[in-house]
Amino acid sequence: MTDIESMIDALSASVAQPRFGMFLLSLFGALALILAAAGIFGVISYSVSSRTREVGIRVALGAARGKILQLILSESAKLVLLGLALGIGGAIALGRFLRSLLFEVRPTDPLTFAAVAILLALVTLAAAYVPARRAMRVDPMVALRHE
Repeated sequence: MTDIESMIDALSASVAQPRFGMFLLSLFGALALILAAAGIFGVISYSVSSRTREVGIRVALGAARGKILQLILSESAKLVLLGLALGIGGAIALGRFLRSLLFEVRPTDPLTFAAVAILLALVTLAAAYVPARRAMRVDPMVALRHE
């Protein structure tokens, strides 16, 4: 016998390939989440900056700053819910093709779908919070003179 190794080393070698695949999949998933958050931040920032005049008028007419925050976050939440509905529908439709890659998880596992939906909703609302806070601090005189 020339190739002697411990059971831990043999077990580690047998799962090295799947472990590396899962590491890459997790890394790309995290990267996709970061890119999605950056894209949402950009879209909401653009939307808020294009509505600077409207926000300024609302503040000048007496709208509370909390209502401005609520307005922008509620619009972002509507987009999140639409995106989640489309994404979950697509995931259910395409889940059967990934069945061979899933270990002890069904392609339509409700707990997994709920966890991912909550995570994406939280990341999206966090990305929308910064532009909403910026809109809250709009000076009405500067906003009205903006254009």
